[in-house]
Amino acid sequence: MTVPRQVTDKYPVLDRTILSGYRGSIAHGMWTNPKTPTSIDDKDVMYVVVPEIDYYFGYPAGFGSNKVFPTNGTTEIKQDEWDIVAYEAKKFVGLLAQGNPNVLAMLWLKPQYYLTITKAGQMLLDNRKMFVGRHVYKSFTGYAYGQLHRMTHTVGNGHLGAKRKQLVEQFGFDCKNAAHLIRLLRMGIEFLKDGELQVEREDASQLLEIKRGEWSLEKITAEADRLFASAEQSYLNSTLPVKVDSEAINKLSVAVIQTALTEF
Repeated sequence: MTVPRQVTDKYPVLDRTILSGYRGSIAHGMWTNPKTPTSIDDKDVMYVVVPEIDYYFGYPAGFGSNKVFPTNGTTEIKQDEWDIVAYEAKKFVGLLAQGNPNVLAMLWLKPQYYLTITKAGQMLLDNRKMFVGRHVYKSFTGYAYGQLHRMTHTVGNGHLGAKRKQLVEQFGFDCKNAAHLIRLLRMGIEFLKDGELQVEREDASQLLEIKRGEWSLEKITAEADRLFASAEQSYLNSTLPVKVDSEAINKLSVAVIQTALTEF
């Protein structure tokens, strides 16, 4: 699968991508074909972009690029089954430093899930250990609590919203949020133990059972309770650094952008 040009052509800044790849169900090895009755999967892609130099030094700040990257440095593109998020590189690095699970995953993808890796993008991959630390505990459990809430408080929206709403009515809760809940907790526990993010899931078949509605709500909440407790214990036992080295990350961010500006 590749992103159709008719989707990306509307956003010329994507031609300045230093790193891109699949995220979500594809990267986790959990994507199901839309023809499957219970499938509610989009095709999720993440881009990391370095705009032209006026974005960083123009007057006013971001001049010439504001329509693509407003002040928050993020652009979202939704068209048909494609769900794309593009981050300006500094924003991306900032989210990495905060331990954002979705963004961290971009540095630990299997090779087949990358779409673009430039020299600047490779610098991010080569230095992924800079973003390893115990601080991710709050991020992973925080995202998991969000999925736990949405699991029983969801409203269908977007490309597959109606189909997803039907599944909620069928099972009494959002099975996709339930699968995300369990996956996030397991990934967080693994990360706290060894500093490696297992994006493509060895437990994909079990997570797909949850996603298809084959687990009861009681079984899911019991597993979640067990995993939340395990995550806390993994945090307490973790030998990872307490926090990231902000100065080193700042130098990496500057180097990545300088390198990218010479690549385009």
